[in-house]
Amino acid sequence: MKHKILALFLILLLVVSGVTACGSAQDRETLTQVSTIDAILNGVYDGVISCGELVEYGDFGIGTFEGLDGEMVVLDGKVYQVKADGVAYLVDSSVMTPFASVTYFDSDKQIALSGENLTYAQIQTLINDSLPTENIFCAIKITGTFSYMKTRSVPGQQKPYPPLVEVTKNQPVFEFTEVTGTIVGFFCPTYVDGVNVVGYHLHFINTAENAGGHILDFTIISGDISIDYTPVFTMILPGMDSDFYDLDLTPDLSGQLEQAEK
Repeated sequence: MKHKILALFLILLLVVSGVTACGSAQDRETLTQVSTIDAILNGVYDGVISCGELVEYGDFGIGTFEGLDGEMVVLDGKVYQVKADGVAYLVDSSVMTPFASVTYFDSDKQIALSGENLTYAQIQTLINDSLPTENIFCAIKITGTFSYMKTRSVPGQQKPYPPLVEVTKNQPVFEFTEVTGTIVGFFCPTYVDGVNVVGYHLHFINTAENAGGHILDFTIISGDISIDYTPVFTMILPGMDSDFYDLDLTPDLSGQLEQAEK
């Protein structure tokens, strides 16, 4: 009887270990998103989780901060805040985010670039041609030398929050030439329209880790593209006390998003 109990215990231990291992592997292939892009378009900028909590779900990603205070870059587990002055600051773990997307970056596809001077549009075409499908999420990391980089950030807002399209009418824009750094972001499939930014949503941080922002345009001279296929998706929605619960999310805001993102 003791032998049977011991055997059963060992089997259960192996099952639990297997589930844990599978769960860990699955977590690394998961894009975890905080709130929705339509909530941001509607001006829901109150924090949902802290940046310390956010990096428990991934070491790579993008987003923004409470009050829409700048652009977020998560790289190698560090969270940077590119404020309206264009400067990137390391963020304390207690700072809150109302919208973000993160994953654990494990490259599945690499593309080397050398002296090709490719534009943002050409890079998108190159990546599109390399994807196994456009129906899953993909994390995109591009490290290299850029002959031109154009970014923006947004100033922090106070309640009552204006919608995003109003905020970006006065967005500060930054231009860099002959700069090295890393592009961080995601390709999202068309069926998440209203949930996330369909297509490419990319942020930039320079090698010195002191400047960057939301990418508007760039030209790359040389570097490396890494793509992480990310077939699992999970969301963390705002709590019951959030303005999110009072939103009418039925209108199509894709036109506003196009205007705000560009």
